[in-house]
Amino acid sequence: MTIPLPTAALTTALATVRGVCPHDCPDTCGLVTQVNAAGRAVSVKGDPDHPFTRGFLCTKVARYLDRVYHDGRLTTPLKRVGPKGRGDFAPISWGEAVATIAAKFTDIAASPDGPQAILPYSYAGTMGKLQYASLDRRFFHRLGASLLDRTICATAGAVGSDITLGTRAAIDPEAVAKSRYIVNWGSNTSVTNSHLWAVMHHARKAGAKIVTIDPHRSRTAAKSDWWIPVRPGTDGALALGVMHVLFRDGLQDDDYLERYCVGTAELRQRVLNDYAPHVVARITGLPVETVEQFAREYGNAQRLFGGPALIRLNYGMQRHGGGAMAVRTVCCLPAITGDWRHPGGGALLSTSKMYPFNERYLERPDLIRPGTRTVNMVKLAEALAGELPGPPVKALYVYNANPAAVNPDQSKVLTGLERDDLFTVVHDLFMTDTARYADIVLPATSQLEQFDIHASYGHLYVQVNPPAIAPLGESKPNTEVFRLLARAMGFEPQLFDTPDEELARQSMVGGGGRVYPSESAFDGVSFDRLMEGGPVRLNLPVDYAPFADGNFGTPSGQCELFSRRELDAGRDPLPHYVPPHEDPQTRPDLATLYPLQMVTPPVPSFLNSSFVNVEALRKAAGEPVVEMHADDAAARGIVAGQSVRVFNGRGRFRAKAVVGDSVRPGVVVSFGIWWNRYTEDGVNVNTTTSTAVTDQGGGGTFFDNLVEVAAL
Repeated sequence: MTIPLPTAALTTALATVRGVCPHDCPDTCGLVTQVNAAGRAVSVKGDPDHPFTRGFLCTKVARYLDRVYHDGRLTTPLKRVGPKGRGDFAPISWGEAVATIAAKFTDIAASPDGPQAILPYSYAGTMGKLQYASLDRRFFHRLGASLLDRTICATAGAVGSDITLGTRAAIDPEAVAKSRYIVNWGSNTSVTNSHLWAVMHHARKAGAKIVTIDPHRSRTAAKSDWWIPVRPGTDGALALGVMHVLFRDGLQDDDYLERYCVGTAELRQRVLNDYAPHVVARITGLPVETVEQFAREYGNAQRLFGGPALIRLNYGMQRHGGGAMAVRTVCCLPAITGDWRHPGGGALLSTSKMYPFNERYLERPDLIRPGTRTVNMVKLAEALAGELPGPPVKALYVYNANPAAVNPDQSKVLTGLERDDLFTVVHDLFMTDTARYADIVLPATSQLEQFDIHASYGHLYVQVNPPAIAPLGESKPNTEVFRLLARAMGFEPQLFDTPDEELARQSMVGGGGRVYPSESAFDGVSFDRLMEGGPVRLNLPVDYAPFADGNFGTPSGQCELFSRRELDAGRDPLPHYVPPHEDPQTRPDLATLYPLQMVTPPVPSFLNSSFVNVEALRKAAGEPVVEMHADDAAARGIVAGQSVRVFNGRGRFRAKAVVGDSVRPGVVVSFGIWWNRYTEDGVNVNTTTSTAVTDQGGGGTFFDNLVEVAAL
């Protein structure tokens, strides 16, 4: 089904269509697209009437038409006619493409290895409920393919938060204006959550202090009142040291702890015995005075700054071996101080669980066959090498993702993609690094060409995205492609023939499982109201403080400082420090060879691997660099601007040295994620990153990476 262009766009000289940015960003900005009488989009701007995003866009999405009308857009299906990776393809029809895929999947499913030899691979190339996860999941569940555990970004933090709170750490982001001590912990908020940064800046004008805890002096750290350069992977230890000072100095909220928490006595004993500031200082690399001052300011926010403390914790701190425990630990802090009581106080990880969409309806997990294996997407390198339990991966279907650039242990991933016996399909807008290895490439629609409905993980508004223009060439959205494949394979029409608008409507009916805080969040937020245009706020109070009176999502209904679930699972029930997998303090053997801890945040001009092929943004990004402290550079004979090699036992890449004080000694920062074709040596930072996973949740450990840097 191709959703028709809105009538208004055909009958007026310049039609306006209100939509939503689809990218993996908490802001989920409102968009306004203007379309001329010929059906061409002529401008994309921020929606000035969106209550949270208020009309301004990041530098990437401000150039969205450069992406939509890029001369590299795929407009017809393609089949490979040369060696894998070289990019030699010939056009084919959709009929031939669908028939080829269906025949291959049918043959594999009928083979002794069965349908689990087929692996879907997708992530967050679009965050819309339909194009991200609906008919695609139904299709692969019905087929019997292997399940993909989509862990690469956020699962460790989600699991850690859930242990303590029973849901995500969340407040009403608009209430941050009432915060008076704002901690960006592992969050480069001014770049990756710019609309929340605007609210933080408003709070600062009213007297708030902004602190950033990050191994790197990011743009947010540079704009903050205080930068705390914690050693990578030691955030959990710092949080435990803060707890020590809070309990030692009597800065805890005994009433909140008594009413709404379990395990206070046990946690108090642990942190007072094991995490004194001098112990934490050795782990984190921070002065004792910094640990003490931060804890006292945080615990005295009301008295010193006139309002509550807020921790904006983000996924930077979870990309280490102890990432889940670090998030679990930080989520305890607002309970100890009682900051959960106050609008604008507490902690914010994600608002995604506030939306009661019926994901079971969209994805139909009831179709999954018993015993179907699950492949962790972080382990794609091992999956393609046949090193995981279960049948070998004979077919790979990639959409909403670019694993050749994004996945860890990149060289091994590329070796797997080169396999002649691997049948690979890629559905994308562009000939990505991954698409160059495909057997069949399918052209995808952009957000301006498809229908979707959107939640957010950074605010509390729901919005639909109607198509503003007709699909370019023969491009199709995910939902339409899976309808075609389902028909070709003879699957039940009732599973796949529902139009997109009806899928969206039904997704708002019934939560399909446990919903937090409740399904009433959709009261008054009807699909028909959304179709009238523009965002609609969830049915939640203004300045919503979800844990002001307890009401945690845990089995006990309380904030679980002591977790019975963890104890029953054979794990430590109390917060504790879990070091990185690759840590100079705990792995001196490895640090002898590779003594530098490397962190790889995204290039601000890109969004993960999206927008890398937009020339203006790539020029703004410059070239791959590695930032290092002057002492580390001098010890290696490296000067600013020099070409260097960054390497470890997994791989190596070239970059230009940036020497200064943006990182502490022993730490280097190199930005990602460049497409390989745009780098000097054809690889990016992920040639050095590990497929090791976090302590819980199976997440990626991209920032848990020991390397060496040498001059070229």
